[in-house]
Amino acid sequence: MRIHDISLTISPNLPAWPGGPKIVLERVRKIEEGANANETRIDLGVHTGTHVDAPFHFVPDGKKIDDLPLELLIGPVTVIQIPDAVEHLDARVLEQAGIPPGTERVLYKTRNSHYWDHPEAGFQPAFAGITEDGAQYLVHQGLRLVGIDYLSIAPYKMSRPTHLVFLVAEVILIEGLDLRRVNPGEYTLCCLPLKLGETEGAPARVVLIEESGTG
Repeated sequence: MRIHDISLTISPNLPAWPGGPKIVLERVRKIEEGANANETRIDLGVHTGTHVDAPFHFVPDGKKIDDLPLELLIGPVTVIQIPDAVEHLDARVLEQAGIPPGTERVLYKTRNSHYWDHPEAGFQPAFAGITEDGAQYLVHQGLRLVGIDYLSIAPYKMSRPTHLVFLVAEVILIEGLDLRRVNPGEYTLCCLPLKLGETEGAPARVVLIEESGTG
């Protein structure tokens, strides 16, 4: 068995969504300054780094993070490779990529994964995202969880249509995945967002478990 950590490390150097909260990690008590123990304060948005979107993100009466069923966040998942030449994941691209019969969870590995090699370059607005018709296609395929390797499931400045299609259908979204070192294939997903009350999203630690001979 092999465990792949596909979560981004949260630090002030991690790219953040334009206009969103900046990431602050401040050690407010320091042993070297006489404190009994080290203690760090965090200040960040709930959509920082690798995170989960709950329906409430775009649906006023939608489920919040602490309402999401864990059985959807843990279980079999398929990682699908999308060619680097693809600009956005529309219905045609997703149909060509294929989804194994009976699949409920899919993570898409795209050209976005290369961005994580150089986080110091900052936010990349040209990232590949899923279009509205692509989201409709995936909902019609019966998916219940979809993930992607950048900070939004939808293309830049086209967030609302794609998110609404997914979140009205109560499809859980995982954004900001680091899939650089993961091969396409079948895994077991374990995605545990912070159990924040009354929020539309939460940072998450996400891992893939690879059994012998898979991935």
